[in-house]
Amino acid sequence: MANIINGKLIANQVKNNVKLEVDKLKESGIEVCLAVVLVGNDPASKVYVRNKKLACDKVGIISKEILFDENISQNELVSAIKDLNNDNKINGILVQLPLPRHLDEKEIIRSIDPVKDVDAFHPVNVGKIMIGEYDFLPCTPAGIVDLIDSTGVDICGKNCVVVGRSNIVGKPMAMLLTNRSGTVTVCHSKTNKLIEFTKKADILVAAVGVANFINADMIKPGAVVIDVGINRMQDGKLCGDVDFASAEKVAGYITPVPGGVGPMTIAKLMENTLRAAKKQNSI
Repeated sequence: MANIINGKLIANQVKNNVKLEVDKLKESGIEVCLAVVLVGNDPASKVYVRNKKLACDKVGIISKEILFDENISQNELVSAIKDLNNDNKINGILVQLPLPRHLDEKEIIRSIDPVKDVDAFHPVNVGKIMIGEYDFLPCTPAGIVDLIDSTGVDICGKNCVVVGRSNIVGKPMAMLLTNRSGTVTVCHSKTNKLIEFTKKADILVAAVGVANFINADMIKPGAVVIDVGINRMQDGKLCGDVDFASAEKVAGYITPVPGGVGPMTIAKLMENTLRAAKKQNSI
């Protein structure tokens, strides 16, 4: 049976470290502040924003929520973000995705000042990750690296397979593993004979958004299996992209859903916001 990677425990360790540094900054008169922009009334987005606020409260970061009607225009939203860019009291800016369909997400992300882009989605930050000279790392991939490190498995030289090529997880995940000297393969919906790749993976990251897509037959015995997926079943329960019941019998280490990758994403957001504040104050 696989060892379960406790994302909640590791995330709490990250947040505790952030709190210590946030408290030190407060002693020197520096308040750390994260602005979260929410457009519309999407229930899932509201939950994510609430969870981020709770995390901010726990580590001592000021959380400023900016809410807009779902019919806001592109120009109005860009203007609002530019105001946040120019506000010296705001250290980090996060625009909760997805946005309403009439808005151009790419333009909105590009309007965020890269030094306040704590999601690390701005093209400038993406480019810095590519060359390994980054200020911020995307929260979910960065959290995954911490989870892998917690197992004691060295990424260097390992055969790493990422299933999924999204800009938010798959692509940056591949870059982070490459930067750690893993040998990386990115698989996707057009990959032929997917099992031939996943079966050879020492480290397997599943980020496809399909419930129970990866099963035990696709996993190398003893592999580190990271499940990024969050899928809600008809009975209301959450499950990942990995069939946990079968996979845990083969894998060496595996993340649960919930309680695996999810908590790490928010913890790394807190870490990025702290890093932004320190950079803006030349610390």
